Amino acid sequence: MTDPSSLSLVVMAAGLGSRFGGTKQLAEVGPDGEAFLDFSIIDAVAAGVERVVLIVRTDIEDDVRRHVARRHADLDVTYVRQDEHGPAREKPWGTGHAVLTAAPAVPGPFLVCNADDYYGRSTYAAIAPLAAVLPDDRALLAGFRMDRTLPAVGEVSRGVCQVEGDRLTSLVETHGIGRRADGTITATDPAGPLADDTVSSMNFWAFPHRLFADLERGFAAFLTDHGHEPKAEYLLPSVVHELMAAGEMTVGVVPTDEAWVGVTNPDDLEIARRQIARIRA
Repeated sequence: MTDPSSLSLVVMAAGLGSRFGGTKQLAEVGPDGEAFLDFSIIDAVAAGVERVVLIVRTDIEDDVRRHVARRHADLDVTYVRQDEHGPAREKPWGTGHAVLTAAPAVPGPFLVCNADDYYGRSTYAAIAPLAAVLPDDRALLAGFRMDRTLPAVGEVSRGVCQVEGDRLTSLVETHGIGRRADGTITATDPAGPLADDTVSSMNFWAFPHRLFADLERGFAAFLTDHGHEPKAEYLLPSVVHELMAAGEMTVGVVPTDEAWVGVTNPDDLEIARRQIARIRA
């Protein structure tokens, strides 16, 4: 019998990766050909996670299964196809919908992360013990320093967090963030400067099991209001924000000094490989 109190890792690996031009989820970034999701699995299991759920698309499932079976042969992994849940649409319905599709495979509290981001050993080690004992009205978010989440070249979007003590009070999706020639960090939407130590979300969460009921109700309402829009997305941070505003959930921010690593375009791969080699060494 499955222990409902044991901790799961839910990895969102169904993104299209249109700018990357391939299956970004399996891009080889580690010194031994590891993908980002391999490091997530390794670090989560080391921190006490007992099961892994991978959210995929039907068209990439076989490739992901072969990759994971080769690298994690002793691990029992459950696969969920996001595109088989909800109305059919070319563009996935968003991160809130992705997590909702994992509900049947997750019996208790769980971590959520992206398949194409590197979060670091200490992030998992700090959050996993807290996540395993979350009350129903509490979630956790890994808080990264803004200056440790920026690519060497180009601009990115980040969730900019306001934090009081260890409590998240707001999260604003902010676009066009980059390090400028004068050394400052600025964003274009909303426009303005950002301090190096601004707390930023990289979509690494911990939730109690009750979130699935909230996601299900919210997605039904989302389809009523936006189901006809081909690019509308049901986003996980928006769901959390609504629960916070309603007083139904508080979110604790767990700071991490880890350096985020990710790729957007194929040209980013070599930079990411050098960063990962240095970090994992």
